[in-house]
Amino acid sequence: MALLEIDQLAVSYNGNPVVSGLALQLEEGEIGCLLGASGCGKTTVLRAVAGFEPVRGGTIRLAGATVGAPGRSVPPEQRRVGMVFQDYALFPHLDIAANVGFGLGKMNRAGRAERVRAMLALVGLEAMAQRYPHELSGGQQQRAALARALAPSPQLILLDEPFSNLDAELREKLAQDVRAILKAAGTTALLVTHDQHEAFAMADRVGVMHAGQIRQWSTPYDLYHRPMDRFVADFIGEGAWLAAEVNEAGEVTTELGVLNGIRCAEDATTRQLDVLIRPDDLVHDDTSPQKARVLARAFRGAEFLYTLALPSGQRLLSLVASHHNHRVGEEIGIRLETDHLISFSRQ
Repeated sequence: MALLEIDQLAVSYNGNPVVSGLALQLEEGEIGCLLGASGCGKTTVLRAVAGFEPVRGGTIRLAGATVGAPGRSVPPEQRRVGMVFQDYALFPHLDIAANVGFGLGKMNRAGRAERVRAMLALVGLEAMAQRYPHELSGGQQQRAALARALAPSPQLILLDEPFSNLDAELREKLAQDVRAILKAAGTTALLVTHDQHEAFAMADRVGVMHAGQIRQWSTPYDLYHRPMDRFVADFIGEGAWLAAEVNEAGEVTTELGVLNGIRCAEDATTRQLDVLIRPDDLVHDDTSPQKARVLARAFRGAEFLYTLALPSGQRLLSLVASHHNHRVGEEIGIRLETDHLISFSRQ
């Protein structure tokens, strides 16, 4: 059953459309993510779901009940929605246990204490119960904010750029930890972020947003390997476009030869195509007769990301195990793995 249903959502600020025609569904226990650059409307969607922004068009339903529509807005406190803010919003004068228990005023003292203990155990902060927010690291404060949001047993958790205040190396690890916590609690969640690594580490489904609309709502795997349009293909991951043509026999021909099994993501109206080549599609193979020249390289520990030039000057990217340590200017053997290749009409 869908816990969150958004259908043709439209939101405006001062008469200016910010979100239009947006639709998505989240099943119970799923974690979704709205991914996009600043100004694309993703936080506006989150605020509309929370009840902080009025809906100009469309509907928002939680567990089958309409909570947002033109002329109808259920107050935020009645939606059973928890919110984790970008700056954590912990109360500095309360210890962590009191912060987590802040929204449990209707429970008796014993019940509240047990719920706080359970939430702190869930996020791994049992030993921090009597500490104050300033005594915790950024990652620990984020866990405390999550525990506070989970304590009242909301039907949906919303997370607004929850890792943006943390060091880059900590973000992906914490995203994985938060995903495990939400899955252990069986909680449905919707995250907004501009960081693909966070989105992929945490979410079951991701919506790539642009100009107030979702261009594609899918699994991280499908966004990477099966983008529906060129915007998503360019936005997600890394890659390059290899020029191709369809010959009289219907074969897709390129500088690297005939490519079999290429899927076109659209109804191509031309014989001229661009094939999306991801760095993991281009394999280093010393035995291959096809060669490319190393233009640049970026060391990533286990791998090098090589920028390569084909004889025509066409540039491609390739991920290569780092024990293949090639110099800039050196020629290396390459071959294409065509299992996941996808093409679009040439622009």
